[in-house]
Amino acid sequence: MKLEVKNLSMEFPGVKALQNVDFEVETGEIRAVVGANGAGKSTLMKVLAGANPGYTGEIFIDGKPVEIRTPAQAKELGIEIVYQEVDTALIPTLSVAENIMMNYLISGMEKKVIVDWPKLKQEARESLSRLGLDIDVDTRVNQLPLAQKQMVLIARAVREHCNFLLLDEPTAPLSLSETQTLFEMIRRLMENEQICIIFISHRLQEITEICETLTVMRNGKIVDNRPITPEVTIQQIVETMLGRKYDDVFEHADHEVGEELFRVEDLSDTENKVHNVSFHIGKGEIVGIAGLVGAGKSELCKLLFGATKRSSGKIFYHGQELKIVNTTDAVKNGFSLVPEERRKEGVLVNETVEFNIVSACLGRLSTKLGFLRPKEQNRVALKYIELLGVKTPSEKQLVANLSGGNQQKVAVAKWLAAESDVYIFDEPTKGIDVGAKGEIFALIQKIASEGKCVIYVSCETQEILSITDRTYVMYSGRIQKELVTSRTNEEEITYYATGGTD
Repeated sequence: MKLEVKNLSMEFPGVKALQNVDFEVETGEIRAVVGANGAGKSTLMKVLAGANPGYTGEIFIDGKPVEIRTPAQAKELGIEIVYQEVDTALIPTLSVAENIMMNYLISGMEKKVIVDWPKLKQEARESLSRLGLDIDVDTRVNQLPLAQKQMVLIARAVREHCNFLLLDEPTAPLSLSETQTLFEMIRRLMENEQICIIFISHRLQEITEICETLTVMRNGKIVDNRPITPEVTIQQIVETMLGRKYDDVFEHADHEVGEELFRVEDLSDTENKVHNVSFHIGKGEIVGIAGLVGAGKSELCKLLFGATKRSSGKIFYHGQELKIVNTTDAVKNGFSLVPEERRKEGVLVNETVEFNIVSACLGRLSTKLGFLRPKEQNRVALKYIELLGVKTPSEKQLVANLSGGNQQKVAVAKWLAAESDVYIFDEPTKGIDVGAKGEIFALIQKIASEGKCVIYVSCETQEILSITDRTYVMYSGRIQKELVTSRTNEEEITYYATGGTD
């Protein structure tokens, strides 16, 4: 089967999200769709999934014109989508079987049919089996790890006999091993089912591993279509996405590292996930915390920020021991945390850009009697919108309506406005495109150049190598090794991250 769109356009207030797009895919292929945040790829996918009904243009399936104005119409045409935020598409208190067979249950309720539970569970098992998965169908979804939740959504899509499966950032929340499990499942699916998979990812290395063809979008337009061959490089893809040279995006800025400003001694938490961690940071230094998913990196970040309780250890800044019992203490002492889950913990998605930016410094922007000063709030918000290049129609725009990269900029702007001294970045490039990643790198380097302390946490070894001065490798909640970044490589970091010792 062939899915085609011709002259497709989509506008939002102040934004032309899609501009006269021509796009076609056929069953039997795995197509990558890549582009910077705001390029239009997610908008295109939502049009195909029936979530963006206001499009203009034409859509064809096997040459026959069709309308896709609702998700129900998309499903009837054999188009299914699995979004990055899997929890929003599942009912956590229901079982795996009930979530896979959700459409069957809904139609049964509409027809007032008595549910055949043994049949329902058997069909759910068969859907999982087609993907090579062995998940207990009686398990409640909220008891599953994130990777298996994603598998449940894909099993539901397959059960609906879809012809076109849209995967929007499926690997963003997954570890390397979970990603490989997903890829094995995709390969099995392609062998056994005659479908098309459209795969969106900011991890370009994955694109070249799992996909056969590539579509590149920029500024709401398709700028390239090509087969993925061994000759296609990550650098070429990046340059096509951004319209400029790769080296212009990831230019490493040199900066001075001064005397020690920050030190941690034998830090442990009450949840037994961080054990006797010690490290130090100099003035203007970017220190990396590397390690695999589950090594304790995020737990260390939350412990430093007072979000979890300390069982032992000390924290020093400028030689003075700090008493950080909670997040309020951390903020008062000049600490900031840009967390891994930005939508859940880093920003208030249903508040405006302006409110998010000033939210950590409202005291400074209020009168002595505690009344807010709207004009001052607006001035500060506009200052940091311009400084960070936040792409938004207005400071009054809801953060939920921004792209992932711009949401991340807002999360950083909040702490710049608060005039923090110690910045903790936990997986700051997760789910953002390579262009926004370069902008975040430049911003972090600017913060360091001003003499601030930066802790950069990532499971992406190449990022650690690109931006940090020194690296501490974590394994099983402990610091396994301290390395000078300029004198190490990916193999050595991986060795210690997997438990290697001297």
